[in-house]
Amino acid sequence: MKRLLALAFVISAAPAQADITHKIQSSIQLSVDGAASAATRVPTVYSVSGTGASTTDGTNSGALGGFGTVTNGVPSITTISATQATDGAAFSFSTSYIEGDSTSTTSTTVTSGVVGSLPLLGETTTTSGGVAGSLAGTITSGHGITGTAGGAGTSFTGQVVTEITVGN
Repeated sequence: MKRLLALAFVISAAPAQADITHKIQSSIQLSVDGAASAATRVPTVYSVSGTGASTTDGTNSGALGGFGTVTNGVPSITTISATQATDGAAFSFSTSYIEGDSTSTTSTTVTSGVVGSLPLLGETTTTSGGVAGSLAGTITSGHGITGTAGGAGTSFTGQVVTEITVGN
């Protein structure tokens, strides 16, 4: 009877509720920067202004000069000269010229993430890309993280997050 009573007590015992959650998350991130280049060509600009002056391009009186034949995106320029129109009178004359970028300029090339040649333009922003080289990362079964450095423009990030929740 004692044995039966002990057996009934063991069978009727309620299970324990611990409400414990344990999470472990490990991660690595390997990054290699990309190469980029942005360029803006400078335009060709020519301007003339003045008062009380006579102009010539060497052939035509009163000529204002200007653009001629275009070669590789850059026009030739017809220059002018000026003289005072009336002796002793006030006059002013100015001319300006900015030669624009040629369309035959070498463009940017990227080989294995490296910018080998740059464009020769008026405004150029170039970022060289990274080189992976020996960039590597591993996570062991024990959540150990190891990383191997890569070349320039690379990064390695590793993290282990441990979370323990007790109760509801």
